[in-house]
Amino acid sequence: MHEYIIQGGFPVKGTIKASGNKNAALPCIAAAILSEEPIILKNIPEIEDVFVMLQVFEALGGHYEKLEKNVFKLRMEKVKTSKIPEDLASKIRASILFAGPLLARTGKAILPPPGGDVIGRRRLDTHFLALTELGARVETDQNFSFIAHKLMGEDIFLDEASVTATENAIMAASLAEGTTIISNAASEPHVQELCRMLNKMGAKISGVGSNILTIEGVEKLSGTEHRIGPDYMEIGSFIGLAAVTRGQLKITDVEPRDMRPLRVAFGKLGIGWTLEGTTLTVPDKQKMQVNCDLGGMIPKIDDAPWPGFPPDLTSIMTVIATQVEGTVLIHEKMFESRMFFVDKLIGMGARITLCDPHRAVISGPSSLHGGELVSPDVRAGMAMVIAACCARGESIIRNVYQIERGYEHLVERLKSIGVKIELSEK
Repeated sequence: MHEYIIQGGFPVKGTIKASGNKNAALPCIAAAILSEEPIILKNIPEIEDVFVMLQVFEALGGHYEKLEKNVFKLRMEKVKTSKIPEDLASKIRASILFAGPLLARTGKAILPPPGGDVIGRRRLDTHFLALTELGARVETDQNFSFIAHKLMGEDIFLDEASVTATENAIMAASLAEGTTIISNAASEPHVQELCRMLNKMGAKISGVGSNILTIEGVEKLSGTEHRIGPDYMEIGSFIGLAAVTRGQLKITDVEPRDMRPLRVAFGKLGIGWTLEGTTLTVPDKQKMQVNCDLGGMIPKIDDAPWPGFPPDLTSIMTVIATQVEGTVLIHEKMFESRMFFVDKLIGMGARITLCDPHRAVISGPSSLHGGELVSPDVRAGMAMVIAACCARGESIIRNVYQIERGYEHLVERLKSIGVKIELSEK
């Protein structure tokens, strides 16, 4: 077991490069099953979730090798089994992403219940809906079994804009017979990334970036090389870290279009940045004051499917709001357990009223002091790191495995910009 020991109260300063988008890398690894030819993926973050996905790929009969830092070559000449090992499935939510490509390639997929962050109910119904519409039969007992003699294109309306269900449907439809239309599709940057990679492989996907996708099935997909774009959730985390420590930070390899929803939400807290090409600069003299709505009303920061504010950053915004002058409402609509970590912030001195599982009112600024914390999930864990960096004194964060599942070489990178952090074995 490892833990972070952080000495707070020091401003960050320097330059840090954004990692590749974890949520794009995972479906792209799964999509490599769709071709017998080699797939080369670049800018892949070297994190636990990625390595678990690669282990699943290998267990199914594929081969992968690391060509250089953040570059991996994958090949699935023949699928040896359509059953995902239970021990690997339990480690990662994204194991469900193998359902679509396995169905398309072999007509069968057997998945144990997926693991991942415990942030409330995370329904799988939309996956079942999409794949049954394409012709699969679903059986549920201890495992989820998907069987299809032939996948046929269909006009599908998803009951919710689920990212992973959209991705599963896209991958399955790419090799289905006929045309598939997916309405109410998720349109996050990582969904767009998967579509761009599949189109390079020979798929025919149109409407990329919208909530209506049209996919003309093809008989075969080829190999390709594809570079994963930057992780805007990580970028948002680093922006928040710079703001609360009153530091100045440059973040390189940023995709400016991905930052537009974040700029709106951060702007409500008086936090901004400049963009020159793909370099984002957070200045050290931020306003750090809540910008009230018309009539002096308390503003709300709430999450929504893209292009709304991403739910993975609500934990980060909650910590940032504790350091901003004024009152703001954080409304996390999508997961009913994500806000429960605020009791740890309250213990550090934050003024937060948890209204219900989805809403918290934060009044700031608060002078936080160090504490002993346990990371419950990837994003709340990073939020705790940010809180510890701006708090007075020493903080200890345990269960950091949950954080490092989503942030590449975090300790080394934070040290490079002045964070007083050590990794300790307990």
